[in-house]
Amino acid sequence: MIALPLIADATGYSALTSLATRILIYGIAAASLNLVLGYGGLVSFGHAAFFGIGGYVVGILYQHYSLEEPLFGFIPGTNQMLITLPVAILISGLAAAAIGALSLRTGGVQFIMITLAFAQMLFFLFVSLKTYGGDDGLIIRRTNELPGLNMRDKQTVYYVCLFITAVFFALLWRIVNSRFGNVLVGLRQSEKRMAAIGLPAYRYRLMAFIISGMGCGLAGALMANFLRFASPDMMHWTKSGELMVMVILGGVGTLFGPLIGAAVFIVLETTLAAWTENWQLALGFILLFVVLYTHGGVQALVSRLMGKR
Repeated sequence: MIALPLIADATGYSALTSLATRILIYGIAAASLNLVLGYGGLVSFGHAAFFGIGGYVVGILYQHYSLEEPLFGFIPGTNQMLITLPVAILISGLAAAAIGALSLRTGGVQFIMITLAFAQMLFFLFVSLKTYGGDDGLIIRRTNELPGLNMRDKQTVYYVCLFITAVFFALLWRIVNSRFGNVLVGLRQSEKRMAAIGLPAYRYRLMAFIISGMGCGLAGALMANFLRFASPDMMHWTKSGELMVMVILGGVGTLFGPLIGAAVFIVLETTLAAWTENWQLALGFILLFVVLYTHGGVQALVSRLMGKR
């Protein structure tokens, strides 16, 4: 991964660097969803809300910075990534805490529908905010700055995303292999047994939901910086569906499966879209094959093939 931009330039495929950057960002978002979906057994159709919140935090702070108008009259705007990323993570975490506190009082289909409803509420809220572009979205004229780095260079942005992805997955590995992670897996398998030994399911699931929302907010902030654009489409329910497809393609309940799934999804999208505008139809057949015959996604399929060899 470190050598990829050099290989891309040497082979004349410099666009691979931008493609890999998108994979890294969506890998973070998909892995965040996988924390509650794969490890916690919670099917959320509202994680695009946190993805969009992270993107809009970057966009709104940049707009107020460029206009030199404080947000709410006292919060100064900024274009510094060391400030915008933590703020995006914090705001996404607060939103996840509020949504999760209400949604987790239900379960099953009701939980799916409530998370979907919250995401669509936020989607239509930002569509109605004409101050921040409304349905047209919000343009970020320059990528947020990092001291000592040229953030206008696509390779620099790639390496920044690669570093953040490495740190994120290191933290995620620590979480899923901790006692907290074991409790999540136990709740997915049998909530009654975990309650019988005195573990509060609601509290653990809410914390996992908050961590998951913060990860999606981080990914959204990175995507807004990469695209230099934030729009309500980042919050649409179809974006939640895409993240879920990435998790399923790569492997539900695995650490690196969502990152592999993000790579497969984006490569297929790029390749199939060049052939036909109905690329979703072909992707649907591929997804059916993965679900029916790989028994655990691409990661499980590769593991079995390597094991046979």
